[in-house]
Amino acid sequence: MRKRTLVSVLFLFSLLFLLPDQGRKLHANAEDSSDEVTDPPKVEEKLGGHGGLSTDSDVVRRESESISKKSLRSNAEKFEFQAEVSRLMDIIINSLYSNKDIFLRELISNASDALDKIRFLALTDKDVLGEGDTAKLEIQIKLDKAKKILSIRDRGIGMTKEDLIKNLGTIAKSGTSAFVEKMQSSGDLNLIGQFGVGFYSAYLVADYIEVISKHNDDIQHVWESKADGKFAVSEDTWNEPLGRGTEIRLHLRDEAGEYLEESKLKDLVKRYSEFINFPINLWASKEVETEVPAEEDESAEEETETTSTEEEKEEDAEDEDSEKKPKTKKVKETVYEWELLNDVKAIWLRSPKEVTEEEYTKFYHSLAKDFSDEKPMAWSHFNAEGDVEFKAVLYVPPKAAHDQYESYYNTNKANLKLYVRRVFISDEFDELLPKYLSFLKGLVDSDTLPLNVSREMLQQHSSLKTIKKKLIRKALDMIRKLAEEDPDEAHDDDKKDVEKSGENDEKKGQYTKFWKEFGKSIKLGIIEDASNRNRLAKLLRFETTKSDGKLTSLDQYIKRMKKGQKDVFYITGSSKEQLEKSPFLERLIKKGYEVIFFTDPVDEYLMQYLMDYEDKKFQNVSKEGLKVGKDSKVKELKEAFKELTKWWKESLASENVDDVKISNRLADTPCVVVTSKFGWSANMERIMQSQTLSDANKQAYMRGKRVLEINPRHPIIKELKERVASDPEDESVKETAQLMYQTALIESGFILNDPKDFAGRIYNSVKSSLKISPDAVAEEEVEAEETETSEEATETKSDDLPGGLNIEAEPVEEETPTKDEL
Repeated sequence: MRKRTLVSVLFLFSLLFLLPDQGRKLHANAEDSSDEVTDPPKVEEKLGGHGGLSTDSDVVRRESESISKKSLRSNAEKFEFQAEVSRLMDIIINSLYSNKDIFLRELISNASDALDKIRFLALTDKDVLGEGDTAKLEIQIKLDKAKKILSIRDRGIGMTKEDLIKNLGTIAKSGTSAFVEKMQSSGDLNLIGQFGVGFYSAYLVADYIEVISKHNDDIQHVWESKADGKFAVSEDTWNEPLGRGTEIRLHLRDEAGEYLEESKLKDLVKRYSEFINFPINLWASKEVETEVPAEEDESAEEETETTSTEEEKEEDAEDEDSEKKPKTKKVKETVYEWELLNDVKAIWLRSPKEVTEEEYTKFYHSLAKDFSDEKPMAWSHFNAEGDVEFKAVLYVPPKAAHDQYESYYNTNKANLKLYVRRVFISDEFDELLPKYLSFLKGLVDSDTLPLNVSREMLQQHSSLKTIKKKLIRKALDMIRKLAEEDPDEAHDDDKKDVEKSGENDEKKGQYTKFWKEFGKSIKLGIIEDASNRNRLAKLLRFETTKSDGKLTSLDQYIKRMKKGQKDVFYITGSSKEQLEKSPFLERLIKKGYEVIFFTDPVDEYLMQYLMDYEDKKFQNVSKEGLKVGKDSKVKELKEAFKELTKWWKESLASENVDDVKISNRLADTPCVVVTSKFGWSANMERIMQSQTLSDANKQAYMRGKRVLEINPRHPIIKELKERVASDPEDESVKETAQLMYQTALIESGFILNDPKDFAGRIYNSVKSSLKISPDAVAEEEVEAEETETSEEATETKSDDLPGGLNIEAEPVEEETPTKDEL
């Protein structure tokens, strides 16, 4: 009986030990079979330092082991990406783009923006920063090699649930579609940061992303997505409280393992984010030597046996010392601590002499989010002192933005960041630079502007006007210096010295490049900025009849002017090739005068504001008032052709021709049409007529009076003079005069009001030259009666059948009748 009892007791004890283990196995199997992820893993356990990205045992216990499936949590609220965002993510995920490194710079840049926002809010409310570690404005990066997770955390402004949904999934900003269009045309993914959609570059290296965020006005939430067209947002009840800010966890793809190496991350931060204005810390490992107590057996092995009595005495002395001091040894240990990666002092706070060209280039790339291989064309780093003190760095980008002149007057674009006492205020201040200089990128840091005021009040601050004035001066000086340092811009006298020196090869052609990218901005500046009009005029470049396809300046033009020339001659049109053949240039070129070609539509507006330069007036050679030397026979010619000009003016009364005059600008062309000095030119008329909302009635007031100028030396004009003198009522002569006027209108760049009438006159002239009767008309077509053939009868047309079916009837074979049938 006792034996049975003893056996039963042992059996029960064994069951008690086995059941918990079996229960744990069943629980694990249940988790493995689940398709839903309840909790995500943490990066590392107790990675110390500043309380950032740390975990505790309770958090670890709450983590799910099935994260490898990377499924959206079952209790999360599911959403679908907006169509444009899905398109963008498809491009990124399926991209063969080799430089995947850009994801880190974009996420760090976004973190920096979030920190800037909270620091700006703290200017008026210090409580928003919180206390302790939460108040530390920094960016932290951590790695979990075992789980292939890269985490980036900031203590910025954070995002509410609504922000997570809006910013990361459903409401696509204008930059999204613009970036997609740019990618389809150029394929350069490196531009992603310039369109405000840099977050999605994380999918270059990750196939699952978690965004944990805490805003002061909301509880902590988690956004997650596998980039499969869906994302989820849920309340965060399992992760460590952030206090405030955002943590992005990238679950890296297998092929992105290189980003789990500390050396790789250090290199990327150094290359792309060195000039971020907040500390970037990496939870990095390093080996340190520490002294630990040496074990007795090891210390015994290290002792050396000696036979000499003197050595034994020395050992005895050492043993006595060792008894007083415990024996230790040095060992290497791996420890983790925060390592600061960007310890470079802000460039604008340093002396310009201390900053290298490479540092200026790197700072531009960081500032403009432009990480192409091209360097900025020029930069200006200066300190302004006086009533308003500020430091500034201005850059001329290597290329114009894709939308530089789209909706120029309807958008407020500013590329300058405003700081006040090293505190970022805004990058949306369009008051710092005028619109025509909005292509410049840079930074302004003022010690004079107040910190504790709203942005609206700051815009009205009087110091801004002084800062703006000085910035414009410095910007124009920077552009002028760019031209002066370009060897191609040197005057003829200076070119030899430049060629001999062989220096500045890198700067050769830089201003020509600048003009092609931003020349329109200089022209708009002349229109908009009257106080700096003369400075801007010095920066103008154009081609002329003597420039041989190269750009020239007004100063160079004036230096080449003929003796006695008082006006600067120019002509406007749609292309240089067209203008070179213009009849308005004939006599000017023969006499050796230089004429400027203006082919940009904005040039017509430009010349309405640029009336003179260096005491030289501008003269449009297609308008009246042109003076080209002196002609001793002018009076005689006017008198000789007086009868013809009077008769021609009367015959053109219906054409609204103001006058018919003897021309001083023609050499080989019989006649041209010019406009009044203050009216629209032919080119301007064409531009205004092409406007979408143009009003023909209003245009009539601005249209200049037209004057027909005739060439008294041309054989056609001489013959016409004789014909009018013999019979002024001759209809053929009137027809010829009318036809010549309409032809002159076309050659002078005008648009005919009645092209049909002009075509009819041309055809009548052709008839006359072919000796065809003017009354001859085209023969009338003889219409044949349409009869249905036997073949057509056998065909069934698709129009006759329902549904538009096209069924062709098979040909019927005719049988030959037999004799009996006949």
